[in-house]
Amino acid sequence: MAIVKPFKGIRPPKDIARDLSCLPYDVMNAEEAAQMAAGKAYSLLHITRSEIDCRHGVDVHSEEVYQKSVENFKRFQQNGWLIKDEQPHFYIYAQTMNGRTQYGIVGCAACSDYFDGVIRKHELTRPDKEEDRMIHIRVNNANLEPVFFSYKPVPEIDDIVAGIVGNQAPEYDFVSEDGFGHKFWVIWESDINLRIESLFATKVPHTYVADGHHRTAAAARVGQERAHANSSHSGQEEYNFFMAVHFSENQLAIIDYNRVVKDLHGLSESDFLIALGRSFEVTLIGSHVFKPSTLHEFGMYLGGKWYKLEARKGTYNDADPIGVLDVTILSKHVLDKILGITDLRTSKRIDFVGGIRGLEELQKRVDSGEMSVAFALYPVSMKQLTDIADTGNIMPPKTTWFEPKLRSGLVIHDLE
Repeated sequence: MAIVKPFKGIRPPKDIARDLSCLPYDVMNAEEAAQMAAGKAYSLLHITRSEIDCRHGVDVHSEEVYQKSVENFKRFQQNGWLIKDEQPHFYIYAQTMNGRTQYGIVGCAACSDYFDGVIRKHELTRPDKEEDRMIHIRVNNANLEPVFFSYKPVPEIDDIVAGIVGNQAPEYDFVSEDGFGHKFWVIWESDINLRIESLFATKVPHTYVADGHHRTAAAARVGQERAHANSSHSGQEEYNFFMAVHFSENQLAIIDYNRVVKDLHGLSESDFLIALGRSFEVTLIGSHVFKPSTLHEFGMYLGGKWYKLEARKGTYNDADPIGVLDVTILSKHVLDKILGITDLRTSKRIDFVGGIRGLEELQKRVDSGEMSVAFALYPVSMKQLTDIADTGNIMPPKTTWFEPKLRSGLVIHDLE
């Protein structure tokens, strides 16, 4: 069963929470981070992307950048911009996008659950990215940004969350610059905190990494390092835990993650369409954007026209959690077989576009001449994600897109 516990969060005062909060470190480059933090002395980006306060062109993985992060983190606390709670709490974090709100419980997951398989994964991680986040955790002695977990619904947890958000004013309540709403509650009652901890320990056999595999791996490995280095290690030290926002599966929806390809691998448009016909039923739609409405249905934009592609029987395996995925069908029967793109992680001929940008973005990139063809996919379901994680499989690259992203800075976990 899952270990999820309350903790003494380090948080901003109410009046600066909006300006201090920011997007996760990995959704922007250094230039974008500098623009986002411009004129914002409170922005957590001064800690999570501290290269913006270093000399121009500095290596983002240099000691100079890591030490600037430590310096800024200490300064934020000395200035009273980040203050540690006196007692351990769970917190509730709500995000609203397009009129839809999802509620998550912020608590600490156990590093041991990561290594024991209680926390289940669906993506591979890169050692270099893990090490970068591990250094940030080591030097700051804190989990600065939460990871995004899901779990299978527990009605009593849902009821507790509904009761708090319905009867208690939020600590933070603001709309971020991207138009998304954010609310944040502290669970003050000790008996409710204990009850939530007990419900995870008795009703939640597994939690799932929805987004943030590198941060999860990094946090767990730092905890493991600390345990091995401590001769009097008990397992109850704060370094044994890391911060995550836990969303009930019924709260979440995955957004489509689409593909654009630079060239047709030497084929003419007509020959490409003929090749597609061997694995798909191809229907010309015309100038109107076509958005897939069901599994095994794809939109394609080629030569100024939209097409509907329907995968033929035999191109997928409904009994195989990987083989049933639309990203697998597209990769196997189009990208690999026809277009010669065999490795999505390394190929320079393909790019990936989150559905938050809209299908018009696909059309724009093809019409500009930058790309030759675009493919719109139906989103992966939470059931598909958990089926893959439960069977120990790994999703193909760039399969899931969660939106809104968790804001960093609403709460931080101190490893002391």
